[in-house]
Amino acid sequence: MAHDVTVVGSGPNGLVAAILLARSGRRVLLVEAAGTFGGGLRSAELTLPGVVHDVCATVVPMALASPAMRALRPDVEFAHPPVAAAHPLDDGPAVLLHRDLERTVAELGPDGRAWRATVGTSAHQDLIDTLLSPLGLPRAPLRAARFGLYGAPPATALARLFRTGRARAAFAGMAAHSMIDLRLPITAGYGLVLASLVHLAGWPVVRGGSGRLADALVAAFRELGGETVAGHRVRSLRELDSPTVVLDAEPVQFAADFPEPYGRRLRSFRHGPGVFKLDWALDGPVPWRDPEVARAGTVHLGGSLEEIVTSEAETFRGRHSPRPFVLLVQPYAADPTRGGHPLYAYCHVPNGSTRDMTAEIEAQIERFAPGFRDRILARHAMNTADLAAHNANYVGGDIGGGLATLGQFVKRPVWSLTPWRTPLPGVYLCSASTPPGGSVHGMGGWQAARLIAHDARRPARLRGQA
Repeated sequence: MAHDVTVVGSGPNGLVAAILLARSGRRVLLVEAAGTFGGGLRSAELTLPGVVHDVCATVVPMALASPAMRALRPDVEFAHPPVAAAHPLDDGPAVLLHRDLERTVAELGPDGRAWRATVGTSAHQDLIDTLLSPLGLPRAPLRAARFGLYGAPPATALARLFRTGRARAAFAGMAAHSMIDLRLPITAGYGLVLASLVHLAGWPVVRGGSGRLADALVAAFRELGGETVAGHRVRSLRELDSPTVVLDAEPVQFAADFPEPYGRRLRSFRHGPGVFKLDWALDGPVPWRDPEVARAGTVHLGGSLEEIVTSEAETFRGRHSPRPFVLLVQPYAADPTRGGHPLYAYCHVPNGSTRDMTAEIEAQIERFAPGFRDRILARHAMNTADLAAHNANYVGGDIGGGLATLGQFVKRPVWSLTPWRTPLPGVYLCSASTPPGGSVHGMGGWQAARLIAHDARRPARLRGQA
């Protein structure tokens, strides 16, 4: 049977697009290069038999907050840790960030009011909906304007609103998820979004592993009559005979199929730093110096604002930081079903780096959890090449789908009011290289599916105009 639509790639965006298009009555084929579906949503026994690790995405607040995921309501259980995130410090107790805003305000003491005025005022669903649909009309224009005022500057500038090193460090840890120099514009906005999600949706993991979220979305697609093929890499659009194609793929992979200058514009898209990732199986919980950190799902290891800024600036300029900022996840704090005590962490490295950062990452953990190495039963490492082999969209180990600077925030992957539409009639983009960027929200697929429905109602002579 011929298919009306072929979706290439089964990450969150591709899965959302496939489901929405199948719901509209179209015959949809989903094609995945890897042997399993999910893109960044995969789980595996990376260290020891029976110990489940998330290969890439693990903490998924956007899966609760995004309009696309809220509409699909995937059949999984989200598990919340007692503490959403923790930021250990050298000279005192860790900063604990709770889902409850007022509890976090109390935790931050003299900076609680500033946290409420910045992060708290951003923790609203209508604002998140606006930010995830960046080219639509804002649902809360005044709130969006306020967010723009706080979010447009560098993270280092917004951090000056906090009087204590504790609050500044905690905010720097949030902003460092942007994977760029925290002295650059809009890094404050990344920090505000991540911190606000702590209070709006929490920072949960998927019970049983992130792969279960992909499995649930694939099952929902198949129930609608969708067909799936795994283990087949599409190398050219010429291989496909569907009238409509949706690419949940890094666009440069198909640049040669597009006319110039569009193909050249795709090839000029820049990728950000990569990551070096470690997974461990432990014989017990991490022995944190501050025992409260054991209750946190996510732990940011980097010390002070100044240290995190230095580390991220070094990586952004192509160097390996000797004391990297480390993003660590203790899934067992929320989900005891994964078999023992699996641990997950990564640090940022230059794009394409093959350097082994095991010693540097473990030194940062030991710094705040003396005796950590004695708990290790097994270890699994992935450098940037390993990550790219796992998922071709992770070019050079860039898990964010492209450099997240201001220029590429609006040029993703090209300058266009509808960047999900290409000049080729019937061909659409939906990967993390399109707005609103990376994370498990599915909004690229949501936007592509909406454009397809819109274009089907347009005169033929107008279709394919990007």
